[in-house]
Amino acid sequence: MGHLRLGSTDSGPPPANWQRRLDAHTLNESSGHLWKGKDHCLCVAMQRVTAQLVAGLIAAVLSLLAEQCWADGGGLSLAERVIWAVNSGGESHVDVHGIHFKKDPLEGKLGKASDYGMRLPILRSSPEDQILYQTERYNEDTFGYDVPIREEGDYILVMKYAEVYFAQSQQKVFDVRLNGHVVVKDLDIFERVGHSTAHDEIVPFSIRRGKLSVQGEVSTFNGKLTVEFVKGYYDNPKVCALYVMKGTLEDVPKLQPHPGLEKPEEEEEEEEDSEGGEEGGKKKLPAGSKNRVQSGPRTPNPYAADNSSLMFPILVAFGVFIPTLFCLCRL
Repeated sequence: MGHLRLGSTDSGPPPANWQRRLDAHTLNESSGHLWKGKDHCLCVAMQRVTAQLVAGLIAAVLSLLAEQCWADGGGLSLAERVIWAVNSGGESHVDVHGIHFKKDPLEGKLGKASDYGMRLPILRSSPEDQILYQTERYNEDTFGYDVPIREEGDYILVMKYAEVYFAQSQQKVFDVRLNGHVVVKDLDIFERVGHSTAHDEIVPFSIRRGKLSVQGEVSTFNGKLTVEFVKGYYDNPKVCALYVMKGTLEDVPKLQPHPGLEKPEEEEEEEEDSEGGEEGGKKKLPAGSKNRVQSGPRTPNPYAADNSSLMFPILVAFGVFIPTLFCLCRL
């Protein structure tokens, strides 16, 4: 007969599976702590990676904005925006704006150089820069220059002219082509400004995504801009000086005003009335006035407002930032 133990709390032997239950409980607690630790490490890693991605995207956006600013010529002086300049038929020269015109690279290779205009003062030009209009290069056939351009952006081609030989119109008439596009048609310098007077032809163009856009026409661009002076029916094509710069029309220096080129107010009113008259009733324009082809874009540039390359990184940055912010808020 067994003995009864007083004060004993032993209610009997423990269940047979108590050790397994204890091990399972301990394992669950360890697994919970382990998963919590993994979640924390994962969130920290995601935060670091996201921060690096956002920083990289911001840097890319700033870089693109800087490149766009550089392409548009922002913050640069006029001389720094000029990428290529030549004094045709003459020696090197630095003008009053700091533009460095190089000696004509076609010397001894193509066409003929002339300094006939050195004996004449050139109207509308500063005394320091008259040399740019007094020398010239001409040829008995079409000729031109090749200008290397490596960066995209908006550009301006400026061509300088002065008629120092002929004393009437229809004596020297020619076209100008830019990579095959006719940008100046039937240029008659004397008809435009008269004798021994400076005249600039200004042609804006842009280069985007391997395409050249000028006066509403687009063509493939291979890194070289070809400026051609095309032989016409009247005498030989020529040019006095030319340069290519980054920027817009507003950035180009203007020549001095020519009193003889200013139209009387009455004449301007007559031309406006003739354009806005009733249908079928056209007024006769004053003698000597002709429709002239002006240099400049005839239609809006299709690439002028193209900012898709800038918007893409910004959208990606927002797409990464919003999920990251949501993840951080749940922590």
